[in-house]
Formats: sequence, structure tokens, C-alpha cells
Amino acid sequence: MATTKRMTQTQLVRQLAEANELSNKQARGVLDSLSGLAISEVKKNGLFVLPGIGRLVRVDRKARMGRNPATGESIKIAAKKVVKFRVAKSAKDSIVPPKVKK
Repeated sequence: MATTKRMTQTQLVRQLAEANELSNKQARGVLDSLSGLAISEVKKNGLFVLPGIGRLVRVDRKARMGRNPATGESIKIAAKKVVKFRVAKSAKDSIVPPKVKK
């Protein structure tokens, strides 16, 4: 499998700065503010929407029974809160176009 190069945070900041005629420091500030806002909104409301990209959602998982794969023994898994990212349909369709029905 070929390894893919991902965009680093520095590259992202530079792209944002160039696209919006900002300094790198201003672009980093915008990115930091956005991530801080997303975290505080999910903590407070359980949801943060980034239009056209997706949404961060806090989900409450119920307690359940599981199985230890090494021993096969049944174990109880405690309830917990997790954060999921749900990709917006428009972003998903832009990246991977839906199959056309014949």
C-alpha cells in the first residue's frame, strides 16, 4: 500500500493565509479560535457544525457486555461519552461521487 502525504498544520496555515490575504500569524489565530470554539460548543451543547464539511457530535454510549478476545471471558463495558465526526453529505459526494443507477 502506498503511503500518502498528509497536509501538516504549518502547510494548512500557509494555505489559509494565502487564500485569504492574511499573515501566517493571523491564519494560525483563526485556526486556533475555530478549534477552541468547536471544543467549547461540543462540551456545552453536544454539537458543532462546520458548514459544508461536517459536524462534531457528542454521543452517550450505554453500558454493555463485551468479550475479552484473549480469554473469551465476558466483561462489562462501562457507559461513556465519545465524540464523533459526521461528514456532510455535500463533502462526501464531492470527494467520492455517488454511483449512478442504471
